[in-house]
Amino acid sequence: MHSRPAHRRPRTVRSVFALLAALLCTLLATPAASSADDSVTPAPYVPGEVVVGYEDGGSPEVVDVHEDSSVRETISEFRGDPGVEYAVPNYIAHASTFPRDAGVAPNDRGFPLQWNLWGPFGINMPAAWSLASRRGAPGGRGAVVAVLDTGVAYRTKGPFRRAPDLLSFVPGYDFVEHDRVPLDLNGHGTHVASTIAEATDNRRLAAGIAYGAKIMPVRTLDMFGAGDAVTVSSGIRYAVRHHADVINMSLEFPPIVNAADVPQVVSALRFARRHRVVVTTVAGNSARSSLLPYPGRAHDVIAVAATTERGCRAEYSNAGAEVDVAAPGGGSDAATADSTWDAEHCQPGIEGRSIYQQTFGQDLAHFALPPGYYGTSMAAPHVAGLAALIIGSKRLGRHPSPAAVQRLIQRTARDIGPTGFDTAYGYGLIDAAAALR
Repeated sequence: MHSRPAHRRPRTVRSVFALLAALLCTLLATPAASSADDSVTPAPYVPGEVVVGYEDGGSPEVVDVHEDSSVRETISEFRGDPGVEYAVPNYIAHASTFPRDAGVAPNDRGFPLQWNLWGPFGINMPAAWSLASRRGAPGGRGAVVAVLDTGVAYRTKGPFRRAPDLLSFVPGYDFVEHDRVPLDLNGHGTHVASTIAEATDNRRLAAGIAYGAKIMPVRTLDMFGAGDAVTVSSGIRYAVRHHADVINMSLEFPPIVNAADVPQVVSALRFARRHRVVVTTVAGNSARSSLLPYPGRAHDVIAVAATTERGCRAEYSNAGAEVDVAAPGGGSDAATADSTWDAEHCQPGIEGRSIYQQTFGQDLAHFALPPGYYGTSMAAPHVAGLAALIIGSKRLGRHPSPAAVQRLIQRTARDIGPTGFDTAYGYGLIDAAAALR
């Protein structure tokens, strides 16, 4: 056996970090399915090392275990020495990436980037996936979510390619080109659809919140991301009539637009509510603290503000009395408000991470997880995905009302910002696991 002082170990320190990295990579890369080796649990300490402390109070030593012995045998040998205070394995600590009850991390390659799903200020998805599966609806299976947006890369046609990590669709419609092929020419709609229902635990790009749900692509915005009240209201009514359970609209009208200016949109939203369809939409990206833009100002929607990786209001996110909840949107923190939460958590001026989901890479035929996607457009589909999980899992029974779904999401949200409801975060940051318990 060879010994050395425990505090002089640059080579071993590096080896511990290497083992830590390997353990974390294994956690993030191992599929949920069990294997024949499940009964063999890896030792939670550095192989071939024992830490020895002596009664004389000197520095502890790290002892290399002889190749003909084991860690346990070496410990037993040292503990028989009256001059030894302790002999123990060199146990490995690991980062608390997930809460203890958080379920199994999926093996999607981009999942470590998705702080919005698992991080300290994510929406607690690993636990939520486990709960949905226990309820017999993995990934919200059975729910249909209409994405009213720039279209979705849902099929291969001519120069277009289907997004490889979006698998389940129901027919949709293109209200811009007036045909039945609502393909995406922008990338925004595909990103939104991927947040909601990207395939999960398949070793591919990233994970989606309600990966078992079906997407209904409804194109209401053109290749530049612009649409009008006629296309938006037509898209809402189409989705309702074709049996969508949830509608996500990551779009906003200018702040000067009032209900009287878009009566067809307001009427369509009431139509959706009467037919028990949950509608999620944005608080808006103008950094305003007054009335939200439509459709977020309407009473028949869940209006979603955006938070950053530090759990702060995003610098672009609107605030107002119509904000219902907050969800991750990415980007930088807003200037700190007069609240203890902001003072303790927010760091304005420091660039924040994006929301990473599958969308176009270098062109319409290639897909990646590009940076730079942040906004309330990215926050709203988090709530749409959660609504799909609630509906698919029958957490509130069959065919729950939109009001019941909204109340559950609000009641189980994590209270961030000032205590109770506030205009920046609404009822708080959504917690998918809490909503499914």
